[in-house]
Amino acid sequence: MINSESHSAENQTISDVFFLDGFSHLNKLQSLLFAVVLITYLLTLFGNLLIILLIKLSPSLHTPMYFFLVNLSVLEICCTTSVTPQLLVHLLVEEKTISLLGCAAQMYVFIITGLATCCLLGGMAYDRYVAICHPLHYTTIMSNRVCVLLAGGSWGIGILVAMAQTTWLFSQPLCGSNRIHHYFCYTEPFQEMLCTDSWKNVIFGLSVLVLFVIGPFLLIVLSYIHIISTILKLPSAEGRRKAFSTCSSHLTVVTLLYGAALLSDLKLKSSSTPESDQLISLIHTVVTPMLNPIIYSLRNKEMKGAFRNTVGKAISSCSGRY
Repeated sequence: MINSESHSAENQTISDVFFLDGFSHLNKLQSLLFAVVLITYLLTLFGNLLIILLIKLSPSLHTPMYFFLVNLSVLEICCTTSVTPQLLVHLLVEEKTISLLGCAAQMYVFIITGLATCCLLGGMAYDRYVAICHPLHYTTIMSNRVCVLLAGGSWGIGILVAMAQTTWLFSQPLCGSNRIHHYFCYTEPFQEMLCTDSWKNVIFGLSVLVLFVIGPFLLIVLSYIHIISTILKLPSAEGRRKAFSTCSSHLTVVTLLYGAALLSDLKLKSSSTPESDQLISLIHTVVTPMLNPIIYSLRNKEMKGAFRNTVGKAISSCSGRY
C-alpha cells in the first residue's frame, strides 16, 4: 500500500508554476551579477539597434552581406530579450518563478533564435563564398530573391522546429519536482521533469542538433575550404589580405556561437554541474549578443564610414534648425 501511494505521488503531474534555481547559489553576489547583466543587456540593445539603423539609413550598405547582418542583429535582440529581463528580475527577488505558458514561450523563442542563427550564418558563409570565388557573377547569384529565401528559410526552419520541439516537450506528462535547475526554461533541464522514456527526447534532440546545427556548420566549413583555396591563389599579398578581411568578422561570430554551443551541448556529463551549465548559457544568451555588433563594427570600414556620415548628417540637421 505504501509503495503504491509512493508510486502515485511520484508520477503526478506537477503544477503550472515552475521554480528556477537560477544563480541562487551566489547569494549576495547576485546584486553584482544584476549590474553586470543589466549593463551588458543595454549595450546589446544599443549595439544591435545601431547596426540596424545604420544599415537602414545608408544606401551604400544595402547589399546582401548587410541584409543578413540586419537579420542577425534582430535574432540577437530576440534571443537575449527572451531570457535577460526575467533573469534581471529573478536576481532581485527571493521567489524565482515562471508560469507554464511563460516557460513554453521562453523555450520557443530561444529555440527559434538559436536554430535560425545557425542557418543564417550558413547563408552568410555562402554569400562570402560567392563574393570571393565567383565575384563576376555575385550580383546575379546573390539576387534579392535569393537573399530573402536564405534569410526567410532560416527563420522558417527556426519557427517550425521550435514549434515541433516545444509542442512535443510540453505535451509530455510532467512529474516529480517542479524545480528547473537553470535560470531560464531550457530544453535539457526541462527534460529532467518528463515522466516518459528519455530515449525519444534524446533522439529528437540529436536529430535537431545534426540537421540544423551541425548541418549549417558543415556548410560553413565547406564554404571556407573553397574560400581559403581561392584566396591563396591570389597573386598579390594585398589582395589576399583584403579578401581575408571580408571574412574575418563572420568567422569570429561563427567561432563564438559554435564554441559556446560545443561547450553547452557536447560537454562531458561527468564533469558537468548546474553551475557550469548556467555559466556557459550566460555567455551564449547575454555576452555573445553584445559582442557581435562590436565585432562587425570595429573590423568594418564601411560600418565606420556609415556611422560618421549618419552622425555628421544629424549634427548638420540640428545646427541648421538653430
